[in-house]
Amino acid sequence: MVTNPIPQFPAGFLWGVSTSAHQIEGAADAREPSVWDVFTAEPGRVKDGSTAAVACDHYHRYREDVALLADLGVDAYRFSVSWPRVNSPGGLDFYDRLVDELCAAGVRPVVTLFHWDLPVTLDWLERDTASRFADYASAVAGRLGDRVAKWITLNEPAEHTLLGHALGAHAPGRRLMFDALPVAHHQLLAHGLAVRALRAAGAGDIGIANSHGPTWPASATPEDMAAAEFYDVLLNRLFSDPLLLGRYPEGIGELMAKSPEDVATDLKVIAEPVDWYGINYYAPTRVGAPQGEEIAFGGLSLPSELPFSVREIEGRPVTDFGWPVVPEALTELLTGFRERYGDRLPPVVVTENGCSCEGVEDRERIAYLDGHIRALHRAVEAGVDVRGYFVWSLLDNFEWAEGYARRFGLVHVDYTTLERTPKASYGWLRDLLRARR
Repeated sequence: MVTNPIPQFPAGFLWGVSTSAHQIEGAADAREPSVWDVFTAEPGRVKDGSTAAVACDHYHRYREDVALLADLGVDAYRFSVSWPRVNSPGGLDFYDRLVDELCAAGVRPVVTLFHWDLPVTLDWLERDTASRFADYASAVAGRLGDRVAKWITLNEPAEHTLLGHALGAHAPGRRLMFDALPVAHHQLLAHGLAVRALRAAGAGDIGIANSHGPTWPASATPEDMAAAEFYDVLLNRLFSDPLLLGRYPEGIGELMAKSPEDVATDLKVIAEPVDWYGINYYAPTRVGAPQGEEIAFGGLSLPSELPFSVREIEGRPVTDFGWPVVPEALTELLTGFRERYGDRLPPVVVTENGCSCEGVEDRERIAYLDGHIRALHRAVEAGVDVRGYFVWSLLDNFEWAEGYARRFGLVHVDYTTLERTPKASYGWLRDLLRARR
């Protein structure tokens, strides 16, 4: 199926796929509730009214899913551990079995410690949650660390802050606007404390998975340029600058905690060196000055009081989610990171990249992946130290507030029978990986 071979990547380059616990595991009765269980139980929160109580039933069907990974031929599988499940009796037993199954299949386990499913007893507005997260990280590493060689502390703290706490579109459903900024700080502090806890437990090869994308001004007017700069700080640099430079962008730090002194002390922990930096990329964003009305963006209605507006990127195909398909923006993003952070930027791994489209004969997804893998290679040619690429996602799954209406999987899931059916994109990626070997 690979008629135009992808250029060769460096030796040791890691090819993988990603999932998250809440989106695929199901077995909600075998764990404590998370903020997402509370959120999805509220009418109107999820577009199709669904929950993830069963999802893909990966909890009971993980052997079948690991067999799909082995047949696909990926080097690694990125999955998340559910903090609420670990808090339940025997919760780590499931991940013990999963990791053993992956190792037996020759697939490298890559563990994400937090992918948005916070236990209901905790709150990211509370500083103590960061310390609790470090304790949890230590417990997971103590159980799985002998077989897991690659760790991710947090997944997309930007989205969890913005969608969950500022705009109310995700769990826990708060609409705090800029009063949600302490959530960002406490997650970043949790990351730094977890890096230390993992290392104390003997774990290594530690990173984070942050979402990033280029911000394109709607025009060259001062108003549009200023709005784009603000958006870029809020969605990109707010989460990369403290990790890689040890400081918040100007004007942001004092909003993060009770005093600037607290922030300065915390930043020493937040900037704990990582072994690699994970980037989740889906699309660039075109941004202009406020237009005085609510903005439709990625399935959301953004409030009119925001100091920016998100504009359409014209002349591009879009995914079923309405996101523009712009592979070359991945090259721009990665080379831009290298230029901004220089020697402070560790090796990069693209920890998520994929698209939502319907059908088992998903030629749109094949074109999407082909274009983005080639764009990634151009970044490597330009001198960016990229060490891996993970497709989102192995399975169709519970897509948060969209419910089951969006399908990102290489494998189709019938949500009535739970039957798995590999899509054309699965076969395309399998052939690509076999050809490389």
